[in-house]
Amino acid sequence: MAYQAEYIWIDGTEPSPLLRSKTKIVADGQPLPVWSFDGSSTNQATGDASDCMLHPVFTCPDPIRGRDNVLVLCEVYNGRDSKPHRTNTRAAAVKAAKKYAKHEMIFGIEQEYTFLKLDGTPLGFPNGGFPEPQGKYYCGVGAGRVAAREIIEEHTQACLDAGLMIEGTNAEVMPGQWEFQIGAADALTVSDHLMVARWLLHRIAEDYDVVVSFDAKPAKGNWNGAGAHTNFSTRAMREDKDMKAIKAACEAIGKKIDLHVKNYGHDIESRLTGAHETAPYNKFSYGVSNRGASIRIPGQVEIAGRGYAEDRRPNANCDPYTVTRLIKETVCSAAE
Repeated sequence: MAYQAEYIWIDGTEPSPLLRSKTKIVADGQPLPVWSFDGSSTNQATGDASDCMLHPVFTCPDPIRGRDNVLVLCEVYNGRDSKPHRTNTRAAAVKAAKKYAKHEMIFGIEQEYTFLKLDGTPLGFPNGGFPEPQGKYYCGVGAGRVAAREIIEEHTQACLDAGLMIEGTNAEVMPGQWEFQIGAADALTVSDHLMVARWLLHRIAEDYDVVVSFDAKPAKGNWNGAGAHTNFSTRAMREDKDMKAIKAACEAIGKKIDLHVKNYGHDIESRLTGAHETAPYNKFSYGVSNRGASIRIPGQVEIAGRGYAEDRRPNANCDPYTVTRLIKETVCSAAE
């Protein structure tokens, strides 16, 4: 019996790529094939050489269609020379994973996002005005404090049904703003699961005529932005005492401020201002339990003397393959 395979990929839209997908009907028992698409319609090719190729890299059950249908995350390759497309950041992450495998690095990503009305106004904002200042919305409950919980519940169950490593959800500090967490696992697994979870969020919100925004600063003014706080840990960070390896990792990252910030998502300057639980984008700091630092070391980690750290700078619209690769390369190369 044939089934439906939803091929998902990252396009070439700038400054923040979009997710695309199309459906392949596959005969039962047949392997998922490499499949072409029109790259000239996704900002990934010109019309005179438009073919790009989708190479399946991660498959999971399709929780929306059910039955034997699947979601298929793909890497994009050039049609003519069969090399990774310039927008294929996962290919570079694969190389880094192999190079630094001995460090056994794991990640967890906290994906914030904002629900918008079709006119671009955040859900929970009154027409033509603003809600009460932030304060009662974070992890809130009740009308006037949270919006679109029905989408959250449906999305969470969809992630569970798909077998994704979703760890939790919560309402964030601005009306219409939420978060889910993916991890902890190796960089490729976390990034693959996050991208499929993003696709599911867009797809489910579509049924409600709600827009999902990963913009860094979806509402100007005295509101928090939206980030993708990235927790990371090497084997040494998990095993060494007195936080020696954790501090060394933070010091290594602090030597490459520009490299990381420039690759942590579009419009990062509007979010990393030094206010609203952020550190300035052009300065680096780390500290225990400090949400105003570039990297936060959780309080329980200090007590244990080992564990993980949280890079709070990546934007909600960041590319997880790039973020995890940069952290891996910077931390692991300094440890060798």
